[in-house]
Amino acid sequence: MPATILIIEDSPEIRLSARFILEDNGYHVLECDSPFTAQTLLEESQAIDLILLDMNFTRDTTSGDEGMAFLHYLHKQQLDIAVIAMTAWSSVDLAVRAMQQGACDFIEKPWQNQRLLKLLDQQLTLKKLNKQNQKLQQQLNDHASPAFVYQSHAMQKLISQLAKVAKTDANILLTGENGTGKSQLAQWLHQQSTRYTQPFIAVNMGAIVESLFESEMFGHKKGAFTDAKSERIGRFELADNGSLFLDEIANIPLPQQAKLLRVLESQEFEMVGSSQTKKTNVRLISATNGDITTLINQGRFREDLYYRVNTLEFVIPPLRERIEDIVPLCEHFINLHAKKYSSTILTLSECAKQALNHYPWPGNVRELSHVIERAILLATTDILTADDLNLYSNKQSSNTLPLMTLEHAERQLIDLALKQTQGHIPNAAKLLGLGKSSMYRRLEKYGITV
Repeated sequence: MPATILIIEDSPEIRLSARFILEDNGYHVLECDSPFTAQTLLEESQAIDLILLDMNFTRDTTSGDEGMAFLHYLHKQQLDIAVIAMTAWSSVDLAVRAMQQGACDFIEKPWQNQRLLKLLDQQLTLKKLNKQNQKLQQQLNDHASPAFVYQSHAMQKLISQLAKVAKTDANILLTGENGTGKSQLAQWLHQQSTRYTQPFIAVNMGAIVESLFESEMFGHKKGAFTDAKSERIGRFELADNGSLFLDEIANIPLPQQAKLLRVLESQEFEMVGSSQTKKTNVRLISATNGDITTLINQGRFREDLYYRVNTLEFVIPPLRERIEDIVPLCEHFINLHAKKYSSTILTLSECAKQALNHYPWPGNVRELSHVIERAILLATTDILTADDLNLYSNKQSSNTLPLMTLEHAERQLIDLALKQTQGHIPNAAKLLGLGKSSMYRRLEKYGITV
C-alpha cells in the first residue's frame, strides 16, 4: 500500500505543487488548509503515515505558534505520525523548537523536490524500521515448540486432513484434552501454510486479565491508562499477514467475545487510547479443551463467535488412544531434555517401554515430557527402567495398590519421601517413621544417592 502523506498548508498553490510531486512518486496525498481541519481529519480515523506541516497560518507569518500548537496536539493525542515542519522563513530557532516538540525534520519553502523526496523516504523508512523493531522485541519471549512426533494411525489420519487445509486461510479450531499437543499442531499448520515466512503469534486466552484484554489483543497508546508508560503493539498487529493462535479460547469472558467477534468480522480494530482504525490480515487458529457446545447452551460462549472460529474443527486424540506414539515421543523427549541439561543420552529398557505403554497418561504428551525430564535428572545409570519413570506415583485415581515386591514398594516410598523433603534425609526418615541410621542403611542398600 502506498504511504499516505497529509499536507497541512493554507496556500492552495503550494498544496497543489506538493501534490503533483508526491503523487508522481507513488504517494497517496491528503490536504488540509489549517491545523483545525487536520485535527478533524485525524479524529475521523484517517490512516496517515507522515505529515508535511506548515508552521505559519492566519495568526502571523513568522512565529510558528500555530504549527507548534498542532505539534503539541499530536503529542497530547499520542498519534504515532512522522512530521516534517516547513516554513517560508529561515529560522534556526523555529526549527529547533519544532524538533523539540516532536517534528522529525525541517524543510524550507520553496523546497528542492529531490530534497523533499529524500526526507520523506528517510522518515518513512525509519518509521517502518522502528515498527519492525518493536514487533521483534515483543516476540523475543516466544520459543520454538518441540518437534512434532507421531506414528499412530490416528495421528496419520489427522495430519493428512490438516495438510489438505493448511495452505488455505480457513479458520481452524483444534479441540482435545489438555496436553495433547494442540499448540504444536497450530505451529505446524502455520509452517505448512503460505504465511510461513510471516509471524506466528500465540496467545493464551486463559492467562489474559479481563481488564487488559483489549490492550493485549489490540495494543494501546502511551498514556491510554495509568500503567501505559509506552506504546504497545497488540497481538492482531503483531500477527499481521501471519497466523494468530488463540489457545484456550473457551476461557474468553463473554463481554470480550463481542469485541473479538467484531475484529474477526470486519478485520478492523483500534488501539486503546486511539480513534485511528487499523486493518488486520491474520489466519486464525484456535484451540480449547472445553466443550463449547455445552458453554453455548449455558450462555457462556457466543454461538456466532463459535461459527466464526470453527470453519474447520479437528479433534486431537488423547495419548492413550495412540499407543504407537508413546515410545517415539519418549525417545524424542530424552534427546530434548538431555541436551537441555547437558546429560548423557539415555536408552529405554524393555520394562520401561511396557510401563509407558500401559500407563493411562491423563496429562497426555505434556505429562510424558515431564516424566522423562524428571527421570533424566534423577537417573543413576545410562538405562532408564520402569522404576526410574516412577509412574505409580503419577496415578491420580485408583482404589487398589499396584502389585509389587516389598523391596520395590520400600524403594518407591523412600524416593517419594526424599522428593517431598527436597533430599533432606533426616526429614525423609521422619516421614517414613524411621531413625536416621535405619534410613542411611536403606539408602546404602538400594544405592540411592542424594
